[in-house]
Amino acid sequence: MCANVIVAEGDAKQAELVRRYLEREGHAVTVVGDGLAALEQVRHHAPDLLVLDVMMPRADGLDVVRVLRAESRELPVLMLTARTTEDDLLLGLDLGADDYMTKPYSPRELMARVRTLLRRTHRSREPADDHVLRVGTLVVDPVRHEVSVGGGHIECTPGEFRILAAMAAEPERVFTRQQLLEELHGFGRYISDRTVDVHVMNLRKKTEPSPRRPVRLLTVFGIGYKLTDPTKGAPRASAH
Repeated sequence: MCANVIVAEGDAKQAELVRRYLEREGHAVTVVGDGLAALEQVRHHAPDLLVLDVMMPRADGLDVVRVLRAESRELPVLMLTARTTEDDLLLGLDLGADDYMTKPYSPRELMARVRTLLRRTHRSREPADDHVLRVGTLVVDPVRHEVSVGGGHIECTPGEFRILAAMAAEPERVFTRQQLLEELHGFGRYISDRTVDVHVMNLRKKTEPSPRRPVRLLTVFGIGYKLTDPTKGAPRASAH
């Protein structure tokens, strides 16, 4: 699968390494060295993937993700960061990045993450037989990549959408965090369970009448989460 990829990396040597590996797999690559240039390239060239360093001049990667997600939810973003604290990593996901890798990283693992993100994006754009998923007033359209609650449109990041679509396809099923991590990336062993918690917290803010007292996205203590139809009188659950 050949794709147009923008690499925004402040370190010229690191950018060249990423470019070589991507081109070896047949992708067309544009390299930029700062955040403002990354925004300009994305806006003018509609890439299939953005590989984004956090630490960059003019505008850092977190600012770039924040701006891009205000403009579009569709572009997959793989974030690269030397920041190793969990809060820093989760902040990128909270802002709308689809995946992240901490430096130093294996180029082979980077290419595996790229392939995973591109496959998922490609499948979401293909015509499919997937029917619209309905759980009470929540509607998830896998073909149009749209979500609504009570008729009102909800903006979801790609990661949030994948979790919600998986759960809406099997309402009342209890998903473990590991199962939801596999829905996100297929590389759950590399990332924290808190990744799922952040996505669920954000989805509750967008879909629940009272996020701290959820009636739709419920916690099943000691196991994970499930999606239920609140109109059927399901019990409330903790937001923790």
